[in-house]
Amino acid sequence: MQLLSKTIVNWYNINKRELPWRDIDDPYRIWISEIILQQTRVNQGMNYYLRFIERFPNVSVLACAEEDEVLKYWQGLGYYSRARNLHKAAKQIANEFKGVFPTEHQAVLKLAGIGVYTAAAICSFAYNQPYPVVDGNVYRVLSRLFGIDTPIDSGKGVKQFARLAQDFLDLSQPGLHNQALMEFGALQCVPASPDCKSCPLSMDCRTFESGMVSSLPVKTQKVKVKERFFNYLVVELQGNTFIQKRTGADIWKNLYEFPLIESDHLFTADDLLPNADFIALFNGINKVDIVNISTPVKHVLTHRIIHAVFITLSISNKNRQLEDYIEIPVNQIDEYAVSRLIEMFLENRG
Repeated sequence: MQLLSKTIVNWYNINKRELPWRDIDDPYRIWISEIILQQTRVNQGMNYYLRFIERFPNVSVLACAEEDEVLKYWQGLGYYSRARNLHKAAKQIANEFKGVFPTEHQAVLKLAGIGVYTAAAICSFAYNQPYPVVDGNVYRVLSRLFGIDTPIDSGKGVKQFARLAQDFLDLSQPGLHNQALMEFGALQCVPASPDCKSCPLSMDCRTFESGMVSSLPVKTQKVKVKERFFNYLVVELQGNTFIQKRTGADIWKNLYEFPLIESDHLFTADDLLPNADFIALFNGINKVDIVNISTPVKHVLTHRIIHAVFITLSISNKNRQLEDYIEIPVNQIDEYAVSRLIEMFLENRG
């Protein structure tokens, strides 16, 4: 196995991408990059990483920041629990480790939002500790190289690949080994139509020999997707509008949004006016005019498909119900962290 590892490392030294979080030993910057890249492609995450590091250059600065600002810098990356956990973990480090990123693997694992994969990445990249990193790229390389068809999303598969990754790890240079293996999966052993003929491991790859490369890795569980229908009310009053912060265990927690009526379908004007929630929200207001109803938007998330319309309303006065919302000048909404769905509406609205 060590010979195979050295082959991958040699390939890496020739083919690796130059990335700002690579070839450094700063655990903070490695941590930020790994969290961003969990659900984000490198080319998309690069600018977010650079902006985030510029604003929050170390743990102490991040820990002292307001959550709203952290979420604003995360806006557009999605999976906002990542940003909330980053902020929470930074506070843990500030309070429990005097602002110094922990060096022990078990201590790193206890930080908010850090699991086995991320802890291994930080400890191996920053401290050269012997922990194997097993991400989607590594699953793919190992399953194909060794011809393993155990589903990677099964308990048995997770344990089997964890053992294999540990056995495969080059203990003399674990950080370099992990970086090389991940990059090999990202650039060479890609999910679809890999160039196996140019692969330096083709002669040792069991799956290449059998012609079954496209069938691995195996994943059995299908993501259940739920459709939801959001009717946003963009209320205008003398140059101001109204927003609220999303709370509870739901998507986009702690982000801001317009008043929302969720239903089992998207509203037209005929649906909106007799709706009980609409009537209650604008009770006592002398005049409510529907200015515009946007074209329906389909916004796809991992576990959700959001169908949305933005209904712009002009009102003559404010009632008690609207006092439960945050009233802001329309031109200040960019200062608040919002979902990508609302951000796109604002961009198109001009």
